[in-house]
Amino acid sequence: MTKEELIATRCTPRKGAADAVDAKLIAELAALIPDWHIGSGELKREFRFRDFHATMGFVNAVAWIANREDHHPDLEVGYNYCRMRWSTHDVGGLSLNDFLCAAKVDALSA
Repeated sequence: MTKEELIATRCTPRKGAADAVDAKLIAELAALIPDWHIGSGELKREFRFRDFHATMGFVNAVAWIANREDHHPDLEVGYNYCRMRWSTHDVGGLSLNDFLCAAKVDALSA
């Protein structure tokens, strides 16, 4: 799979351990989104902005993506930063949806 394919693919419902991605696939997908860090069953990244207005514009755009995909991140937002974490609670860790959404956010922030 390419990063462009990640961006173009829509999320689908993922439930149960069978929909969790294994370590081999995690490594392959993580290589496509190198600015994200994996830890504690989550994809994590911090974004920095010039001011609150830019931060909130980004957060609102991410919210639109998340609602469209029906897959939602955990966000921590401050004046000039947004810390984002993706995981799939229904699988107890990472699913393909997390990587799809992280790639879409990367495209947004590019």
